Amino acid sequence: MNYNNQKYPLVSIISINFNNPGITSDLLKSLRLISYQNVEIIIVDNASSQGNVDLLKEQYPEILLLKSIKNLGFAGGNNLGIAQAKGKYILLLNNDIEVKPDFLEPLVAKLESDNSIGAVSPKIKFFHQPNIIQFAGQAPINHYTMRSFGYGYKAVDKGQFDKDSITHFLHGAAMMVPKSVIQKVGLMPECYFLFYEELDWCSSIKRAGFQLWYVHNSTVLHKESMSVGKMSETKTYYMNRSRFIYLRRNISGIKFMVALFYLILVSVPKNSFSLLISGKFGHFKAYMRAINWHLMHLFSKEIHTNQSLNYS
Repeated sequence: MNYNNQKYPLVSIISINFNNPGITSDLLKSLRLISYQNVEIIIVDNASSQGNVDLLKEQYPEILLLKSIKNLGFAGGNNLGIAQAKGKYILLLNNDIEVKPDFLEPLVAKLESDNSIGAVSPKIKFFHQPNIIQFAGQAPINHYTMRSFGYGYKAVDKGQFDKDSITHFLHGAAMMVPKSVIQKVGLMPECYFLFYEELDWCSSIKRAGFQLWYVHNSTVLHKESMSVGKMSETKTYYMNRSRFIYLRRNISGIKFMVALFYLILVSVPKNSFSLLISGKFGHFKAYMRAINWHLMHLFSKEIHTNQSLNYS
């Protein structure tokens, strides 16, 4: 097949490595088998303390390896890669993803078909249960609880989601955005460090007038939470810290006040009691640290800062 920049625009694939070069190697191995050839692959090492990331460059010389001197978090690591990307389209892939050989063409075709589309995600299925869906689109966030749910989550894939559809949010594990959209809305917000940052980014993309689409005939497999752990205290801390950050950045007026009172009077006491009664004292401490972070940053400008694509 004759690839050219007009029919097959350059796609910059960005993935973050943190202490898991073996997992990242599995992703790169699957990317070597894709049918879409006009790609550049950027691996950002987020100041790993384990594993020799230089071996990735030796084993996969085609990649651009960027090594950060400190852990920039999910958003910061991806932003570092985006700043170096040359592609018309930017594809963010978690390093614990493995891709199908033909996954990329439908994503590019969807974005090429309509300039009003601001970002897309493929169907995501669980790596260890490849007939089970993780993501096939997502519902809106409840403005009072700051929670959402994914369509098809943990459902057996029987073809019930085999249709492209507009969705409220995309999945940060596999998300493609035109560089032109990033130039308009800015980079992923770095105040989150982990979790909710892609939801905030999606909100910014929608506010700029773009649509978000789930693309059914593109499939990737997700090993899920390989860096922070599925039930780790780190995840408890950042998930709950980020939940409040999303509220502070995206909800205003009476909805903000109602949501704030709900979280303070209902959610925080309920979650705290649940963690204590179940004996999860480490998670309780992590949860309290998340709440305390906000008390210490009540007037922080960092919460509302957005980085532009041309920042240094």
